[in-house]
Amino acid sequence: MSFYISLSGLKAAQTDLSTIANNVANVNSTGFKKSRANFGDIFSAAPMQTTTQVSGQGTRTIGIQQQFTQGTVESTDKTLDVAITGEGFFTVKGAGTNGAVSYTRNGAFSITEDRNVVDTTGAHLQVLPVDATTGEITGNAASDLSDLVVPLLKPKAAPTDPDVQLSSLAVSETGLISATWADGTTTPLGNIAMATFASQDSLRQKGDAHWAATLQSGDAQYGSGNQGSFGSVRSGSLERSNVDITEELVALINAQRNFQANAKAIETASNITQTVVQIRT
Repeated sequence: MSFYISLSGLKAAQTDLSTIANNVANVNSTGFKKSRANFGDIFSAAPMQTTTQVSGQGTRTIGIQQQFTQGTVESTDKTLDVAITGEGFFTVKGAGTNGAVSYTRNGAFSITEDRNVVDTTGAHLQVLPVDATTGEITGNAASDLSDLVVPLLKPKAAPTDPDVQLSSLAVSETGLISATWADGTTTPLGNIAMATFASQDSLRQKGDAHWAATLQSGDAQYGSGNQGSFGSVRSGSLERSNVDITEELVALINAQRNFQANAKAIETASNITQTVVQIRT
C-alpha cells in the first residue's frame, strides 16, 4: 500500500511542478494569469473502523485554479494598447459569422487593413453602441455587441461634402473610443464591451490569455469601464502577467523537495519488501 500512497504523492508533486513551470514560462505573457494546483487527501475506512485505525491512502489533484489578481500595468504610449485596472475582461470575437466570443485581459489591439480592431490572435474587439452625439451607451445586451471598425474618412452628411481624414483616436477610462478628424470634430465610435462574471474562477481557459464562459461562471454581464463592478480602462498601457518570479522559484524548490521525498519513500518501501522476500527464502 505504501507504494501506491507514495506514487500518488509523486503524481501530485509532478502536477505541482508542471503548474509552476507553466507560470514561470509565461512570466512575460501579456494578460496571463498564474495558476495554482489544489490537492486533497484520500481517505477510506470500513463502517466499523475509527479514524485512528486508518493511516490514509495518499493524495489527489482536486483541480488547477487560476488566480485573477491584478498584473503590473506598464505604459506603452500606444492608444490602442489598453489595460484594465480592477475587475472585468475585454470581449473579443473570432473572425467570421460563426466566430466564438471569448474574454481577455490582453489589450494589445491594432487596426487591420480593412479597418477592424483586432487583438494578437486576430479576434475582433467588441463594442457597445453609443449615441452619436453624447457618447452614452444605448444598449448593453449580448445582441448589441458589434465589431469595432475605425473609418479612415469622416462619414459624410451629404455626398458633396469634402473628404476629411482621420487624425487620431482616443480611449477614455470608461472605454469610450472616439475619432478625431482633420477638421477638429470628434465622433464616438463605440464603447469597449467590458464583461464580468458571477464566478470568474470558473471560466474555461482557452490559451493566449483568452477565456470562455461556462455554466459555472454564468453569462457575461456587459457594461462600460469605471462603473459598478467594472474596472477602469487605461489607454497607452498593457497589463503584464501577474506571476511573481521569486515566489514561483521558491514554490518550485518546495515542489522538487516533495517529489524527492516521495521518491525516497518508494525506495524505502522497496527495500523493506526485498528484506521480507529474503527472510522467506
